Amino acid sequence: MATKKKAHPKTTSKPAAQSAAGDNGSKPEPKLKRKAYERELARLSLELVKLQHWIKDSGLKVVLVFEGRDAAGKGGTIKRVMEPLNPRGARVVALGTPTEREQTQWYYQRYVAHLPAAGEIVIFDRSWYNRAGVERVMGFCTHEEYREFLRSCPEFERMLVRSGIVLLKYWFSVSDDEQERRFLDRATDPLKRWKLSPMDIQAREHWVEYSRAKDEMFIHTDIEEARWYTVESDDKRRARLNCISHLLSSIPYQDVTPKPITLPPRDQHDDDQRPPRPEHYIVLDQY
Repeated sequence: MATKKKAHPKTTSKPAAQSAAGDNGSKPEPKLKRKAYERELARLSLELVKLQHWIKDSGLKVVLVFEGRDAAGKGGTIKRVMEPLNPRGARVVALGTPTEREQTQWYYQRYVAHLPAAGEIVIFDRSWYNRAGVERVMGFCTHEEYREFLRSCPEFERMLVRSGIVLLKYWFSVSDDEQERRFLDRATDPLKRWKLSPMDIQAREHWVEYSRAKDEMFIHTDIEEARWYTVESDDKRRARLNCISHLLSSIPYQDVTPKPITLPPRDQHDDDQRPPRPEHYIVLDQY
């Protein structure tokens, strides 16, 4: 049965001057309880599996762009989207600093190389929008390169959509207080410390500049063919569920999941004689 596409209001971004607490100045909602979160995540995960089967069956090409401030919750949401999916048909692209050769190429060239073929889902964990954010704020591009990006990006994305790609862009919005709390958590937790880079620490001093860059980016690149959708992410659990739910409602799909498989009885091999295993092949039990 076809899944009906739900109507979602167009998200908007308030000017940076109104964003003292967060990108959109919204009041925090009560944090979602773990049991309710896990129950709903399990339900949505099953729907993601159905969506992937439909994408493969119908030959769709899907690109998801995840952007937002450092520690806004992009990575955690991407992890929950990917967990139930078949990795042969879905992958995450998280590109590092451009090489010297890539710096001489057409700006979008290194991203084009990772676009999906028919039946695939590609998630960009940060994307070509680096130029409108970190590159602009930290001075990694010239003013002319930045203005050219704002001019060319809408047409680049229209070209992707005209080619048959389904393009969804998500901005994860986190307040400055919550971002600082997450930074402190990363700084003190050895399991999370790798997430806190020197660039993240530098970016802490440029909150207002990033707000202005984001506002201008939205003005130029929130186009009819590829809208921006804001995910309020001070509550990580709620943000993950909201993003996945929106994704599922944005791509009409049908349940073409393969039917349960009945396995035939296994052949018995009672007379099979195996050589003894050398002890050095065995991992010792420690638990």
